[in-house]
Amino acid sequence: MSGPLDGILVVSLEQAVAAPYLSCRLADAGARVIKIERPEGDFARTLDSVVNGQSAYFVWLNRGKESVQLDIKEAEDLALLKKMISKADVFIQNLAPGVVGRYGLDHETLRSANPRLITVDISGYGAEGPYAKMKAYDMLVQCESGLASITGTADSPSRAGVSVCDIATGMHGLISVLEALYERDRTGKGRAVNSTLFAGMADWMAVPLLHHDYGGKAPGRVGLAHPSIAPYEAFETREGGAVVISIQNETEFRNLCEHGLHKPELATDPRFQSNNLRVANRPALHEAINSVFKTLTRDEVVERLKAGRIAFGAVNSVADLSTHPQLDRIVVESPEGPVSMPASPIHLEGQAQEFGPIPALGEHNQKIRDEFAD
Repeated sequence: MSGPLDGILVVSLEQAVAAPYLSCRLADAGARVIKIERPEGDFARTLDSVVNGQSAYFVWLNRGKESVQLDIKEAEDLALLKKMISKADVFIQNLAPGVVGRYGLDHETLRSANPRLITVDISGYGAEGPYAKMKAYDMLVQCESGLASITGTADSPSRAGVSVCDIATGMHGLISVLEALYERDRTGKGRAVNSTLFAGMADWMAVPLLHHDYGGKAPGRVGLAHPSIAPYEAFETREGGAVVISIQNETEFRNLCEHGLHKPELATDPRFQSNNLRVANRPALHEAINSVFKTLTRDEVVERLKAGRIAFGAVNSVADLSTHPQLDRIVVESPEGPVSMPASPIHLEGQAQEFGPIPALGEHNQKIRDEFAD
């Protein structure tokens, strides 16, 4: 498959989500990605069996890769892995804390043998600090980082519905690898990259943290509403279909009052003349909006919002997403037949999106052993 990363060899000793997310995006861009799996395979292969007997997690993140089974506890397999890494441009690993050093797979050792190598260590908390040796999984870090404390309803915290910590870690790792490849073109030397679940989520938590540190109070849990912007939430219509509206400035609020509510006088109501005032008087604001929207069908509300150029959206289900007119799908081959899934969000103009198949466990064992044999 051609792409911007043609000729780049990636060896990834990976499992679960964060590292496979990173290597999948590199494969999408044309890199050759060799996925190193333990003899029993990446445990993500068996997390569920909903996609024609295959795991949804695995088919999502492993297209376009080659699969080889290695047991790094065996000297022959470890030597083969090191031979592969010696020829690689990028080596990714997300083993448990401390494991790589025992096998000579730490970035210092690898880069001393291959100075052009870019190494990526993915972990929960990084190599240093009091949490360095702790295992970390997505929901644990959602809780540890404070994300769960601001997610959910007033009655109960909640995890985000998808693996946001893992995904953020893979995204940050991807950015770092591309930066390191660009730098290597100028210097001829690779870099050691660290991407952690906790640091990635701490960055995403910057706004709530700044509210706490400088405002004295972190945002509370407000369900399907924005804690510091109003109105920016869901409102029910007459037949029960909800609509989400987002007001970002005073012009938009005036348009909402005039076109959406047919009550232009609300724009000059002293309770609602700024966002801070609207947040402080949110119950009264809700009463004013609900008194109108609950008398209208959802279609009638939508027509008013369109007339006022108000940003709005639907509270869709996953079933709604499946048939959404804006959803761009791709079909990827797998050992159990073709799989339809969302297309990559990365689009380069003039570059056709081509995606390789999802590999069977150990599908490329012999090919890779022959290729990298002494």
